[in-house]
Amino acid sequence: MSSQQDDLKETDTEARFEFKKEEKSAFKSEKGLTEETVRVISEDKDEPEWMLERRLRALEQFQEMPMPTDWPGQPDLSEVDINEIVPYIRPDIDKRGGADSWEDLPEEIQDTFDKLGIPEAEKNALSGVGAQYESEIVYQNMQERWEEKGVIFCDMDKAVQEHEEIVREHFMTKCVPPSDNKFAALHGAIWSGGSFVYVPENTTVEMPVQAYFRMNSEGMGQFEHTLIIAEEGSEVHYIEGCSAPKYSAFNLHSGGVEVFVGEDAHVQYSTVQNWSKNTYNLNTKRAIAEKGGRMEWISGSMGSKATMLYPSTILKGRGASDNHITIAFAGEGQDIDTGAKVYHNAPDTKSTVESKSIAKDGGRTNYRGLVHIADGAENSSTAVECDALMFDNESTSDTMPYMEINESKVDVAHEATVGKIGDEDIFYLQSRGLDDDDAKQMIVSGFIEPITEELPIEYAVELNRLVELEMEGSLG
Repeated sequence: MSSQQDDLKETDTEARFEFKKEEKSAFKSEKGLTEETVRVISEDKDEPEWMLERRLRALEQFQEMPMPTDWPGQPDLSEVDINEIVPYIRPDIDKRGGADSWEDLPEEIQDTFDKLGIPEAEKNALSGVGAQYESEIVYQNMQERWEEKGVIFCDMDKAVQEHEEIVREHFMTKCVPPSDNKFAALHGAIWSGGSFVYVPENTTVEMPVQAYFRMNSEGMGQFEHTLIIAEEGSEVHYIEGCSAPKYSAFNLHSGGVEVFVGEDAHVQYSTVQNWSKNTYNLNTKRAIAEKGGRMEWISGSMGSKATMLYPSTILKGRGASDNHITIAFAGEGQDIDTGAKVYHNAPDTKSTVESKSIAKDGGRTNYRGLVHIADGAENSSTAVECDALMFDNESTSDTMPYMEINESKVDVAHEATVGKIGDEDIFYLQSRGLDDDDAKQMIVSGFIEPITEELPIEYAVELNRLVELEMEGSLG
């Protein structure tokens, strides 16, 4: 094992996420969102005219839409002032679109991803890796054996240039149009970076591909776009990691994810988000599943000041299915509002939603979900299960499920439980030799096990460690 690997093993999780680097950029836009800002971003990327036109239309829609303020129990977004955000920072690297080797990156960027353990994960457990720093991908690699089978894994900026036809067809047209919500429109106007994944028919990518998104600068916004297209009979697992150090000024993350699941294809999208407590995390993620297609969302959300995140799936074809598994953690001053949306638009479709939330020190979690079963989607089924765990009387946990059932021949189930860690549970574990903190950690680990067991072992260990640090109040 190399000395670098030894250093990584000895670096605790808290230190890996909380470090900061001096800001160094090749280009930095002015604060705020104007037409000139949008044109500058598009020009700096040398985009085709159609992409600039889509950005400008999205800008118009953003300006026309009100800020969401009337949702029952929604997080407070009054601090989110787009005019105070720097929307675009291009990192200072030699090669646009990502270096071919970690060693080709500037030392401070290379050190960032070394601390996060990304190069090591690439060696041991991944088919491909993309790493974004600020507003652009700085490293991108795909194992040659998958490239030979026609699998594409590149950054979105490169995809716009080199895979223009398929991107133009799918980018914010059918899945997440800018008209969906105000932050989708914001994203459509100033998106930058992100991943493009294309898997040909009947191709199974046996090891996951991963993208990691790191915000380093104070007061910036990150708006990466992920587009995944899995053709008929294909299979891929995409893992997304996110983090940022804490600053006094707020940061904004408003990513966009579009997933197209072909007939009898299978896509798993796993994300572990560990934003700092000055970050507002406001994403739009959606999948469309064709006949027999299978979509899985596995999400861990923690660390941000406020999160509004509801991955959704449109079950378009007969026999399509969707599975959501989420975990949310809220500590002092945090409002984590997460959930799922599923649209059953065809017969024999199936969905399951399993949500786990943990709140302590006055934090708030909320499950906000929608299941829609259309007229004619007979023999469809859905099951929603929400479990909440609270540490104290100051914390809160809410459940807001919405069911729109327009077909009688369906099976619908919903279950919600809220519990508090009891003194008798702690006492029993202490009688077995554990101290108070270890006893609580064991209870929480058991509570979230159904989620962590769905992740590759490296990420399950990381998620457990992040939850442990949140319980200690050590992060962000």
